[in-house]
Amino acid sequence: MDARTINAGLSVSPQITADDVQTAKDHGFRAIICNRPDGEGMDQPNFEEIETAAKALGLETRYLPITAGKVQDADATAFGKLLTELPGPVLAYCRTGTRSATLWSLAVAKDKPVSDILAATKAAGYDMAGVVRRIVNGGKTPTDRADAQFDVVIVGGGAAGLSVAASIRSRKPDLDIAVIDPADIHYYQPGWTMVGGGIFGAAKTAKTMGSVMPAGVHWIKSAVAAFEPADNAVILDGCRVVKYRRLIVCPGLKLDWNRVEGLVDTLGQNGVTSNYRYDLAPYTWNLVKGMKQGRAIFTQPPMPIKCAGAPQKALYLSGDHWHREGVLDQIDIQFMNAGGVLFGVKDYVPALQSYMNRYKAELNFFHNLTAIDGPAKKAWFEVKTPEAEARTVEVEFDMIHVVPPQIAPDFIRVSPLADAAGWVDVDQATLRHKTFENIWSLGDVMNAPNAKTAAAARMQAPIVAENLCDDIEGRSPTAIYNGYGSCPLTVEKGKIVLAEFGYGGTLLPSFPKWVIDGTRPSRAAWLLKEQILPPFYWKAMLRGKEWMVKPEKVTAR
Repeated sequence: MDARTINAGLSVSPQITADDVQTAKDHGFRAIICNRPDGEGMDQPNFEEIETAAKALGLETRYLPITAGKVQDADATAFGKLLTELPGPVLAYCRTGTRSATLWSLAVAKDKPVSDILAATKAAGYDMAGVVRRIVNGGKTPTDRADAQFDVVIVGGGAAGLSVAASIRSRKPDLDIAVIDPADIHYYQPGWTMVGGGIFGAAKTAKTMGSVMPAGVHWIKSAVAAFEPADNAVILDGCRVVKYRRLIVCPGLKLDWNRVEGLVDTLGQNGVTSNYRYDLAPYTWNLVKGMKQGRAIFTQPPMPIKCAGAPQKALYLSGDHWHREGVLDQIDIQFMNAGGVLFGVKDYVPALQSYMNRYKAELNFFHNLTAIDGPAKKAWFEVKTPEAEARTVEVEFDMIHVVPPQIAPDFIRVSPLADAAGWVDVDQATLRHKTFENIWSLGDVMNAPNAKTAAAARMQAPIVAENLCDDIEGRSPTAIYNGYGSCPLTVEKGKIVLAEFGYGGTLLPSFPKWVIDGTRPSRAAWLLKEQILPPFYWKAMLRGKEWMVKPEKVTAR
């Protein structure tokens, strides 16, 4: 018997035999549903045999036969009713288990998020791509038509999505382009570190989505529920269908606050803050200003995360303020890093380490935050060094800046576009999907091994635009992404270590060393971060002005 768990109350299985019924009972099942019609296969036991064996062991049974490939809406309703009537847990079976998994997916579609349904069936080894539109439609069969169709559909209206939309418009203004995003507000997220350091006001980092949408681009204000790449369709919440000729996927990533036990309940109070949220960055600055003594913890979760330098930036700006206020000697700064190095590109480590020393910050590598109790001012970290068994340590704090674990959005992880880790699976040079040739991805959601930063998206946008236009013209991709990313590390107020690098940690400086030497703290880099980059973001990057990011071209041989 090959029982595959869907949830605590249901498992599904390929065809079972009368002998398997005893195994089912031994595994704790109390009822069995047969979803395979008798006589479907030459070697198939009849339901009566299963029923007799089950009855002898005190198990209940039901016969709900479904013809392969013909699961009707009424069948799903009947299956859901059986799950409420029968004692659980229940084992349902058919030839492979697919019909049983499909029935469950449709039966619970009204009550469960689509991503949860797809995740549960995928974990059990069943692909629900063929009925995803019905799942989105609450388990009912929708009309098979497109509510809208565009030349290019872009999923995500963040830095990556709007930049690539504008870049495509600048190349081919006649294309019909749509951006799908449910958000009312577009945020300049790189500015939140500066908000947490008292440099910017939060309002400076936000504009309405409508005000930054590129001219001539349609904005579909909705969330995406699922993808049907075989049919060139995106399914929206409410089962509206948007068809495309070419698709670009860039919805960013998901901040998984719930993965740290107790964190959600205490964010924004009890000294628990994070610059990774617009509404919390001002609280960071309030805590820093008010702190005169005690312990301040700064955390960094396992990679990948958005802007790997951001956890340190919060520490540096806080330490600088305490240094200027003359209270640094009374504050115990702890940097809890789940990784094993201060920064992934070794050329920048000496400068950064000098500032850790300056602020007397203690570095704790292989420390991953797992739980927090805000009122008690305690945090727990799993310490997992390469040479020792994992252990848990408890640390008290007066202030803690938390960087949450980060994963791909749910609707991406369960989609046909994702790799085994849940990220959109692209060729790292062309950013084209490895399986679906009319799909591209950029920004934080794709799986190329580059830093997830706004600067990376700025470089990727014209590359995707160029390659998509090449495809329209019938050419192979000509623009190549070298993995460029940038992380302006705010080591003190007025100075920045401007880290710029590509694949494999290769240094990719934008300026000559006499202008900005990225391996050393620089006032010029601070000026760039504070005064030049914000207006550049709003007025150039989001409008398709590709200054200093001309795509590198494939050279003919």
